[in-house]
Amino acid sequence: MSGSNEWWRGAVIYQIYPRSFQDDNGDGIGDLKGITRRLGHIAELGADAIWLSPIFTSPMADMGYDVSNYTDIDPLFGTLADFDAMVAGAHELGLKVIIDQVLSHSSDRHPFFQESRRSRDNPKADWYVWADPRPDGTAPNNWQSMFGGIAWQWEPRRRQYYLHNFLKEQPDFNFHNPEVREWLLGTMRFWLERGVDGFRLDTANFYFHDRLLRDNPPFDDGSGLPPVNPAMMQVHTRQKNQPENIAFLERIRALLDEYGGRAVVGEIGEQHFAVELMGEYTTGKRLNMAYSFEMLGPKFSAAHFRRNVEEFFRLAPQGWPCWAFSNHDVPRHVTRWAGFGHDQDSLAKLSGALLLSLKGSICLYQGEELGQTETELAFEELTDPQGIAFWPDDKGRDGCRTPMVWSAKEPHAGFSAAQKTWLPVREPQRARAVDAQADNPDSVLAFYRTMLSLRRGREELKTGRTRFLETAEPVLAFLRGERVLCVFNLSADSHRVDVPAVRTVLLSQAAEPQDGAVRLGPNGFLLAEIAG
Repeated sequence: MSGSNEWWRGAVIYQIYPRSFQDDNGDGIGDLKGITRRLGHIAELGADAIWLSPIFTSPMADMGYDVSNYTDIDPLFGTLADFDAMVAGAHELGLKVIIDQVLSHSSDRHPFFQESRRSRDNPKADWYVWADPRPDGTAPNNWQSMFGGIAWQWEPRRRQYYLHNFLKEQPDFNFHNPEVREWLLGTMRFWLERGVDGFRLDTANFYFHDRLLRDNPPFDDGSGLPPVNPAMMQVHTRQKNQPENIAFLERIRALLDEYGGRAVVGEIGEQHFAVELMGEYTTGKRLNMAYSFEMLGPKFSAAHFRRNVEEFFRLAPQGWPCWAFSNHDVPRHVTRWAGFGHDQDSLAKLSGALLLSLKGSICLYQGEELGQTETELAFEELTDPQGIAFWPDDKGRDGCRTPMVWSAKEPHAGFSAAQKTWLPVREPQRARAVDAQADNPDSVLAFYRTMLSLRRGREELKTGRTRFLETAEPVLAFLRGERVLCVFNLSADSHRVDVPAVRTVLLSQAAEPQDGAVRLGPNGFLLAEIAG
């Protein structure tokens, strides 16, 4: 069993999107006091930790991922005293606290950028990535922003372009400047001193850029049509994923190790070799764990899940993954994978059973434990710059960010007493409210509580080795440790599969163990102890 300093190994981390969790002051936007009030729900669920998306001072061009003060709380969410009270409340309930760190870029309103953009010779002149135009006035290279268009913005005062891998309001720090690295580490120390248990690193592979500003090579997916986002037409070998990243991640890990019992999880934003980077970034004294978007997309097959797990541990036998099916950046998985479901509840329970049976740490996104679905929004309701830029082919991220539903009968499903909330609550989401499921033993919420209790009580499900059984699509089967069998039917049809003899059923859905086999109904699954 992992020691107390390795609480994160195999842990279940519950992601809170602060704007949408609980509004305490009635302004229609979630806040820290609201989070503190609802921590009991997360503790009762059986999670080990919470992760908060950014709560720092920000103009909110990208909903807090554009930070203008790294050591204070945005008034929308409360105060530092509210933050301290939330941390204390979480710790009293046995919950660790992880907070987002957006280190790759700041807001363009940050005082350092305001100074940097004024001239080429001020004290912060080299704190951001600046480059001269080409002779014809165009941008220095072909790099594309993740939010559409070139990744460069002209600044007339300096007669130069600055790099922004995301919005133009999010200029990239120059990590080749050691002063920048030291200052960012200092901001992390500020939160460690306030008692946080770890960090989630936003875009952890974007820190360093190619010093020579060489072009990215093209990528052709063979479809014959350009993708919705032109950034997907490049392999980002120059713009991110630089070898210098490794040394900085080791510095972050060394900082956390000074405090003991702290952990860092990194987001790997990469469409080509994400699993490889996850392994590289978690081997040795680097990140404790990492996740990518490999399981956050449309693919839903036994081969896909098996490949990701096997590939990770083949490439990084000493590394550690953090798996997730949903988060604040992608459509909710019950909607994403609806075509493979017998019904929403069955698919939600099957997905939860699969995710929580994987070796590694697990991230659950708020509402996932309710089987929550994606919210349909009109264009005029959007706040997300990604959705606004790429509508209607890409409707953005607002659909997964709508408020948490606590009460089926209260206004705004118990999220807020305001007349209007920052994003609306629709009836399909309200129907999945906590109070509508809490006393129903067949609900998705009841299932998640049972599944988390099972995972917590069986060390094999957290850290035991994984051995896949040879099964045909759409059935995925593996052993955890020596005797825990996990079998999943990833379809709305029935299937029979040969498995080792079952001694004790631990948890199941539409599953009938037979002599040396199991018959799985639509979206059926079986977790069992085998004879031996």
